[in-house]
Amino acid sequence: MSTTLCLHPRWLIPVEPAGLVLENHALVMQGERIVAILPSSEARTRYANAEHHTLSEHALLPGLINLHAHSAMSLLRGLADDLALMDWLNNHIWPAEGKHVSDQFVFDGSVHAMAEMIRGGTTTVNDMYFHHEAVARAGISAGMRTVVGCSVLEFPTGYGINADDYIKKALHAREQFVGEPLVSFTLAPHAPYTVADETFRKIITLAEQLEIGIHCHIHETRDEIDASLKQYGVRPLERLRNLGLLGPNLVAAHVVHANDAEIALLARHGVHIAHNPASNLKLASGFARVAALQAAGVNVGIGTDGAASNNKLDLLADLRLAALLAKAESGNPQAVPAAKALEMATLAGARALGMDAHIGSLRAGKLADIIAVDLSGLDSQPLYDPISQLVYASSREQVSHVWINGRAVLADRELCTLNAGQIQARAHYWRERIATH
Repeated sequence: MSTTLCLHPRWLIPVEPAGLVLENHALVMQGERIVAILPSSEARTRYANAEHHTLSEHALLPGLINLHAHSAMSLLRGLADDLALMDWLNNHIWPAEGKHVSDQFVFDGSVHAMAEMIRGGTTTVNDMYFHHEAVARAGISAGMRTVVGCSVLEFPTGYGINADDYIKKALHAREQFVGEPLVSFTLAPHAPYTVADETFRKIITLAEQLEIGIHCHIHETRDEIDASLKQYGVRPLERLRNLGLLGPNLVAAHVVHANDAEIALLARHGVHIAHNPASNLKLASGFARVAALQAAGVNVGIGTDGAASNNKLDLLADLRLAALLAKAESGNPQAVPAAKALEMATLAGARALGMDAHIGSLRAGKLADIIAVDLSGLDSQPLYDPISQLVYASSREQVSHVWINGRAVLADRELCTLNAGQIQARAHYWRERIATH
């Protein structure tokens, strides 16, 4: 029989309804699920035989959802900084990947990234990379909810020779993990400038047949749009609309450059956006129109992108940045208030992945993906509004406990499923190997 655990935080923030903060309440989990949220006094009586854990100065909230990441690229952190996107890709990242990316590289890099993400309160990652089995194994090893995005491109890499080969490998990898509770798959055409029309059509058909999502970089830079106008006579989103790609099963990463008509198009088709504020700034890609997207009804979640372009996988930092940038870009200080920013990093991400019935908020019946953030420190005082404090003043170092699927993966800041020393040793190994070349 599953152990019943009652958590008694100072503040319980369920995310839905938006802005709600419960004090003197407990969350009860049994096995992989939340079974009740109720006053603490009642929980101690009704669940007298349960294990009770008091978090006296903590906020309890849903695990954060990283809606766009390249986890294995943690091993390329700091390799090629302060460059524009295409220079960064063509002259540095892709050549390094061609020399070094392997099943072991991807497993080691993904485990490294997942340890970092867990320590920062992230419980689900929507990934996009190569060697899909290695990403899935890393997720299982870490105990992290992992959406494996299977990259598809037209040109050869060390992993595949052409689009059909990438798709074949994606389908084979997916078959290996059917029934694994923490792992699911999406098809991830890299971007409009690396994927041909016929390949997009194949991906659309397969995604419909398999009932899986699609994950793609779209409108990340002005150069991408200019190249599409030159090659196809239309902007990338119009081309993708004509192909039938736009729909509620699409997570579009970045969408930095969208005009009013394109925002309306995204809303009409129910496309979800993975906003990557830190990466967009570092690569000088621009300022996404998050306030306008949300005003139009577009669902916007938050991603870190890869550690090679961020350079940290810290959703608490990125949700703060997302809120601040939205205010500056729109000229409206009320754009993306704290509660909305928190929703972007939790429930909005769950909606984008089609998982909002199971994760993204704290509610009886949902899976127990839960984090505790310690707000007792000097940097969090005085505290008037715990949601505001979480978004604008908290750091990942304050995340003390993480549960995924009801299992403790971080307790008192110590990893429970992964060995930090071993991860660091592997990072040193790859650093020496890559630096040598």
